[in-house]
Amino acid sequence: MAFRTGGIAIVMAILGVAAAEAEEAASPEALAVEARGIVGRFADKLKGELVGAMKEGGPVAAISVCNTAAPAIASEASTGGWIVRRTSLKLRNPATAPDAWEAETLARFDAAKAGGADPTKLERAEVLDNGGQRTFRYMKAIPTAAEPCLACHGTNLAEPVKAKLAELYPDDKATGYSAGDIRGAFTLTKPLP
Repeated sequence: MAFRTGGIAIVMAILGVAAAEAEEAASPEALAVEARGIVGRFADKLKGELVGAMKEGGPVAAISVCNTAAPAIASEASTGGWIVRRTSLKLRNPATAPDAWEAETLARFDAAKAGGADPTKLERAEVLDNGGQRTFRYMKAIPTAAEPCLACHGTNLAEPVKAKLAELYPDDKATGYSAGDIRGAFTLTKPLP
């Protein structure tokens, strides 16, 4: 009987260690590190696709990449419980509209940038409770780069670019940016146990 009790105590200790390790792995800090890695891979892959399209077919080809490749890249990145997407206050695609938390975060990013913050460093991470479901939320600002962003998001768009945008995004609001403006953000969500 003592062996059984000892065995149960060992199993309980192992389960306790496993639970503590799982809790540590799901800590907001660990989740933020994981989210940053996902964003980095997403951004690198998207930038590679856009630069390649710009070299091959110019801005009109890049618009097609954003239209088809960006959602596919986000879908590929949405693994391990993560939901990965992009959003903005000035939408190109209405399907990417921000929810209330995302809109508030984007407004905070704009205010921080107006106050002199470096837009490449703007991020927000927190655990929210939504009706008993704890969820980790993370956003990372997307600053507008001079190239390739301004060819499709700037103020002086070429006529073929305007025509392609009108074709794919008839309600486009995602123009008029200057280099360094916050174009939008990567937004990640992960339900927690």
